[in-house]
Amino acid sequence: MSFDVPFPANYGGVIDVYYKLVWLKKAGIKIYLHCFTYGRKPAPELEQLCEKVYYYERHTGIISNFGITPYTVKSRQSPELEKNLLSNDFPILFEVLHTTYLLKDPRFKNRKKIYRHSNIEHDYYNELAKSEKTFSKKIYLKLEAMRLRWYESILNHADLILAVNKKDTLYFQTRYPKVKSVYLPSFHPNMGAAYKGGHSDYLLFHGNLSVSENYKAVDWLIKNIFSKINHQVIIAGLNPPDFLVESISKHKNLILKSSPNEEEITSLIRNAQIHVLYTAQPTGLKLKLLNVLFKGRFILCNSNMLSGTDISANHSLFVCETGEEFIDKIHHCFFKEFSEDLHYERVHVIGNFDNKQNAARLIAEVF
Repeated sequence: MSFDVPFPANYGGVIDVYYKLVWLKKAGIKIYLHCFTYGRKPAPELEQLCEKVYYYERHTGIISNFGITPYTVKSRQSPELEKNLLSNDFPILFEVLHTTYLLKDPRFKNRKKIYRHSNIEHDYYNELAKSEKTFSKKIYLKLEAMRLRWYESILNHADLILAVNKKDTLYFQTRYPKVKSVYLPSFHPNMGAAYKGGHSDYLLFHGNLSVSENYKAVDWLIKNIFSKINHQVIIAGLNPPDFLVESISKHKNLILKSSPNEEEITSLIRNAQIHVLYTAQPTGLKLKLLNVLFKGRFILCNSNMLSGTDISANHSLFVCETGEEFIDKIHHCFFKEFSEDLHYERVHVIGNFDNKQNAARLIAEVF
């Protein structure tokens, strides 16, 4: 059950959902996909992966904001969904906390119920509130964080929790000891290592720029790093807000690529000399990190970006916390070749994120 239509797979949450479908299909699993719509159209591409695809309208608006149930959950209630789920006895995979309102429904007591974690939602929403510039959105995010913290106990009714990083796996094991919790990294579009040797002449930051976590990161990077170097920097992502567009335009060495398609973003990632990644939120697993691990050359990131992954610094990945540290490593890497030795080192790092192996692990846990 997906919180959104998972195609096109062009932002973090739906990327995990879509590529999970792809690899379960390859493994011979029959999938009945239930997804909520709000702004994204039904996608015929999903019918190639699933036995059947169901769409339900999300009930957005102020009415869904009343009460103690989180808005993200309450707005995803559907009698039609209940009817369709009750028509069979298949295991139910709930994608993120937003889809879990039926988790404790007694009619599903004897069904295998799996919760797929993306973030510790109340922590994630609290961090979003810190980054949000609009006062009304900041209040909503803080309120939603409180409701999500209270609501999370519904996970006591799950049979299995699939967590995207090791730190959060331990959180669930400690908080919900009667529910089995296992580490299963996010699924992603990468088939294997796809690095280009040599070097190029630009730095890259990419992400969904409509999300406050990412536009706050870009704001920090511009102030502390990008405005203080002469190298060309490309900032690429979905739907950048006006204030960010204006900020980028003030610097001659910064180029904005607004809402690039999948082919364009893949080319940007593969051809960048250095990937600069930064987040104030040590939550979930950052799919932009996986993309550059599989496709990119040199990576500079802060420790929050690696939180819970077991990934550590090496000869092509550097952990930086201050602007000065980032700038120092940019100078260190900008003219270096991405050699065969660095390629082999990176292949070792990405071993835990093999989609085929993780699909097999998921199937073994569920069936």
